Amino acid sequence: MDLVFAQIQADLRSNDALRQSSALLQSLHHSAAGRDVSSLARTAVEEIVSAPASAVSKKLAFDLIRSSRIPPDLWPQVSSSLRSDLLFPDPDVSAAAVSSLSSLPSHPLHHLLLSSPKEISSCFDSPSDNLRFAATESFGSLLARDDLVLLCESNVNLLDRFSSWWGRIASNALDPSDSVSRAAFDAVGRLFQEFESKRMSRLAGDKLVDSENSIAIRSKWVTSTVDLVWKKRSALMARSLLLPIESFRSTVYPLVYAAKAVASGAVDVFRKLSKSGGDGKTDEQTHLGNAEKVVGVSDIVSHLVPFLASSLDPTLIFEVGINMLSLADVPGGKPEWASTSTIAILTLWDRQEFSSARESIVRAVVTNLHLLDLHMQVSLFKRLLLMVRNLRAESDRMHALACICRTALCVDLFAKESVRRGQKPLPGTDIASLFEDARIKDDLNSITSKSLFREELVASLVESCFQLSLPLPEQKNSGTESRVIGALAYGTGYGALNWTESALEVVEVCKPCVKWGCDGRTYAIDCYLKLLVRLCHIYDTRGGVKTIKDGASQDQILNETRLKNLQLQLIRDLREVHTPRICARLIWAVAEHFDLEGLDPLLADDPEDPLNILLSNIHKVLFNIDSTADSTNRLQDVQAVLLCALHLGSRNARAGQLLMKELEEFRNNGLADSVNKHQCRFILQTVKYVTSHPDNRWAGVGESRGDYPFSHHKLTVQFYEASAAQDRKLEGLVHKAIQELWRPDPSELTLLITKGIDSTFLKVPPSAYTLTGSSDPCYIEAYHLADSMDGRVTLHLKVLNLTELELERVDIRVGLSGALYFMDGSSQAIRQLRNLVSQDPVLCSMTLGVSHFERCALWVQVLYYPFYGSGGAKDYGEGDYAEDDIVMRQKKTSKPEFGEPVILRCQPYKIPLTDLLLPHKISPVEYFRLWPSLPAILEYTGAYIYEGSGFMATAAQQSGASPFLSGLKSLSSKPFHRVCSHFLRTVAGFQLCFAAKTWYGGFLGMMIFGASEVSRNVDLGDETTTMMCKFVVRASDASIIKEIGSDLQGWLDDITDGGVEYMPEEEVKEAAVERLRVSMEQIALLKAAQPPPQTSKAKEVEDSDEEEGVEDEKKKEEKKEEDEKTKGPSTLSTLTAEEAEHRALQAAVIQEWHMLCKERATKVQ
Repeated sequence: MDLVFAQIQADLRSNDALRQSSALLQSLHHSAAGRDVSSLARTAVEEIVSAPASAVSKKLAFDLIRSSRIPPDLWPQVSSSLRSDLLFPDPDVSAAAVSSLSSLPSHPLHHLLLSSPKEISSCFDSPSDNLRFAATESFGSLLARDDLVLLCESNVNLLDRFSSWWGRIASNALDPSDSVSRAAFDAVGRLFQEFESKRMSRLAGDKLVDSENSIAIRSKWVTSTVDLVWKKRSALMARSLLLPIESFRSTVYPLVYAAKAVASGAVDVFRKLSKSGGDGKTDEQTHLGNAEKVVGVSDIVSHLVPFLASSLDPTLIFEVGINMLSLADVPGGKPEWASTSTIAILTLWDRQEFSSARESIVRAVVTNLHLLDLHMQVSLFKRLLLMVRNLRAESDRMHALACICRTALCVDLFAKESVRRGQKPLPGTDIASLFEDARIKDDLNSITSKSLFREELVASLVESCFQLSLPLPEQKNSGTESRVIGALAYGTGYGALNWTESALEVVEVCKPCVKWGCDGRTYAIDCYLKLLVRLCHIYDTRGGVKTIKDGASQDQILNETRLKNLQLQLIRDLREVHTPRICARLIWAVAEHFDLEGLDPLLADDPEDPLNILLSNIHKVLFNIDSTADSTNRLQDVQAVLLCALHLGSRNARAGQLLMKELEEFRNNGLADSVNKHQCRFILQTVKYVTSHPDNRWAGVGESRGDYPFSHHKLTVQFYEASAAQDRKLEGLVHKAIQELWRPDPSELTLLITKGIDSTFLKVPPSAYTLTGSSDPCYIEAYHLADSMDGRVTLHLKVLNLTELELERVDIRVGLSGALYFMDGSSQAIRQLRNLVSQDPVLCSMTLGVSHFERCALWVQVLYYPFYGSGGAKDYGEGDYAEDDIVMRQKKTSKPEFGEPVILRCQPYKIPLTDLLLPHKISPVEYFRLWPSLPAILEYTGAYIYEGSGFMATAAQQSGASPFLSGLKSLSSKPFHRVCSHFLRTVAGFQLCFAAKTWYGGFLGMMIFGASEVSRNVDLGDETTTMMCKFVVRASDASIIKEIGSDLQGWLDDITDGGVEYMPEEEVKEAAVERLRVSMEQIALLKAAQPPPQTSKAKEVEDSDEEEGVEDEKKKEEKKEEDEKTKGPSTLSTLTAEEAEHRALQAAVIQEWHMLCKERATKVQ
């Protein structure tokens, strides 16, 4: 291989263009094979990049540099060569140089752009089409990067220069060359798309930045580009028609975005964001009339419509359709634009060449359903349901179902409100008609169907109804969401319960779900029954159907009648329930809200009487012998049925008499455990009292609460099985889709538009850490930014020359430890800084990837050359090294201009483990269900001191003014989700539960148990108390626990910012022994201080005065003995009862910890 590389290097050094290009192709081949070609890259830089060569050789040389790692000291040479090539006589060579600018790292690219503005401007003015294309394409992607935007913050001239380059790029859309025009359209579209969709002020090319000024600068560019596109829209539309049909797609988005920004007024907001609104300068576009905006948007729509029908390219049809849908949403938009686009997009469903994008088709249609008129929405429903049913991806299917269900509620509410206002009713707009498709009906009525789609549909419908019952979110800006919320607000009107009419239709449509046999899955049925209970509680169905005399309206009477009939049907369906767990839940949903007083007493003996059906099913649940853990949860079912028996028996005399027999039989049966027997005894006493005192009932016995305690978040007992896991998965998917649709988290750009540039959402830059000493000639401070989405960390360094001399050259070397790696695969990063003026800070940065959850650190070295470019290096070197040191002599003679460097080793910059975590929202029940199954566990003890007594601190915890958790207050700013907390006043202790996930999906749970120690030595100052904290950490992976346990004090510093001190187990045991010894000494002292028992002796009476005195003393002693009998024995301690209880319980808790540690040590031995 050495001979091959030697031959390639010889060919590279030749002046033959053919041999050079052939050698470069061979080098690229070896690089693609995974071989190290850094030596060949160095030769290519020296012989081709830095020397005159053909355009092909230059291009191949830049490709070789991009694919290999070259030393950092070569980048200045590459940068200077690129600058000279920009003015090369051959435009193809200049085009190759311009195309290679994007491959430069950030630090040499900044210097090149600052030093060569004329050379770059000449590329845009070149008569060569190839050079103009390269300049437009390269700078269209370069100028959108945030790291280049940062350069404009401190240099106004550079900002104007970049703005002029963006103007040149936008004006190149009218270039005579088709390739240049398409590149310009692509660049403008990329600028608009990144501004609209990217996470603002975070990701910047190859590093993360934290400045919000980039938003203002980017807004300035977007505003000027939008104004230019809008002003020249007619010429741009005409130019786009001259492009080849495969290039036309690139012209659609820039035109549509500019038109939408102007028509919706967003460009005015962008102008304010660019901080140019207060300078007194206004553009013509700010005074445009609505007519001109509508005409301009109509012209663009007329320009795009023919491509929906005549084009044969599916991607072009989809692109035009999506953009026309966005135009239909602006003020002045027409439903015809949306319907034409929707029909065109739906025609792609059956085209074979576009079958892989079916999820995109459905998402585009269901997201914009609200733009269509009611007739078309109704006509599309059946087809959309079948299309959604055939989607493969669960997330796409859930999102589409959420959109369809929300649209169904919108249509139903809108039609009902229109009828109330006197308009003609539109057929097919009610919920039952929208879901009357034969396949959907068969699926809902089937008992043993294996389809998951029906469960997803029922759950999405019910969860949408619950979202409709909540207050609608406030929308300050116009757009898609404001239209939907406006329709919902119109439908609900001023009636707080108008949403219940649509929810009642949902309950009627989904009624067959209670009969389903879903292999143990219950989530969809639980959702349905929860909504049923909510409606019955709202309409108070247990009181019967109200009348007009009671003040009920016609709609209320109709709804209550429908609910009563639905309850009767569900009671009859109890015999056909196929999922055993659902039987008890259906009894609960019906029994508490059923109108028992409205039953016909003449049908008391009829088996079809609803009360008799309920009692027979209660008997079946109580005496169910064949129940197993897989089919039913008997403990929960019996408890629920007994509570239903209490509700029924306390409300109706006949029900009470029949239930007393059932409960007596169950109480004497062997199936009832002790808890069930005691509960039956309580219920029987309650029913007997209510039966004997019908006019003196307890207020709380028969009151309905409208609660459904069977959802996953309230279950106290849950068996580990496949069906429960599927239920939790489906619940997570449905909740996520519903939440993202109804109440989405606004993007950073949306927050800035609605709340302005002063939005509190903008993050405060992190604090910097000093890495150097106070007497070092170079001062360095650093901070980092982390991005969990991309798994990247960017280290930002500020270097300050503290000497009085100008340092010609300073090298910053950064090494790694832990899970960090550089993006280019190198082992270290080197930044060469030139001409550091005294007291003038210089910024540099580097981006690293994090491969897994592990402790990471960056090791920074500073090399500065005080003798750079002088001859003093030789004398300096000879004084330190011997003359026979050949290696050092060779180094000095090879680069005599550098001199000997002075090396400063800085403190390591450690990245906290908490920066590799994300908060994980989880309910307490799910948390405690998951906690025992986590395999890796770690326990350790920490302590901190707070002011005040523990008992009083816990009492003040409710008002939030307590210093009780002062050592753990930093946890609120860490990436942990606080699941739950418990405070115990008796022992002045607490329990905190936190949940988090690593960047890579591992789960981390942490429980903190705290118990305070009351001070014994209180001085004149405030009382201080020591809080002992037991930390228990469990994780899904042993490697997570290993990293945390490797440095426990470092982990405590990460999560508490140094507020808690780690205590080894030996110290904890010694403190417990010392505490026990002191307690025993105090008890011994108390016992020794008690007076000895007095013996009875006969006392003589001397005189009458003495007898009276003795009698008085005896009376006092007798009174004292009586007080001691009532109050207990007295001691010398001045502790109050609360403090004594506090100390006793504290000692018991610590003794229990000591015993646990002792048992654990015994097991290990």
